[in-house]
Amino acid sequence: MTPVHFAFSSTFLLGLAGLAFHRTHLLSALLCLEGMMLSLFIALSLWTLGLDSTNSSAAPMLLLAFSACEASAGLALLVATARTHGTDRLQSLNLLQC
Repeated sequence: MTPVHFAFSSTFLLGLAGLAFHRTHLLSALLCLEGMMLSLFIALSLWTLGLDSTNSSAAPMLLLAFSACEASAGLALLVATARTHGTDRLQSLNLLQC
């Protein structure tokens, strides 16, 4: 395993661990998701550059576009949750109530 591969794998796994074990606020969960998406974007970009192929050069930009859409939807949910419940703590949310 190369050091670059190890760095991006550990970055992704740290984001995944933060998402799994530190679920107190919705904002921290969104930041962990963004860290995971950015590590995937950088790894995919370096993989595309390493292949010197123009066939898969659009894949990192497509992933970045989906990441931006995910971030905007997450922030919209954060604002809606903060307005209706008054906080972004995940323990105060009840999925059975609308």
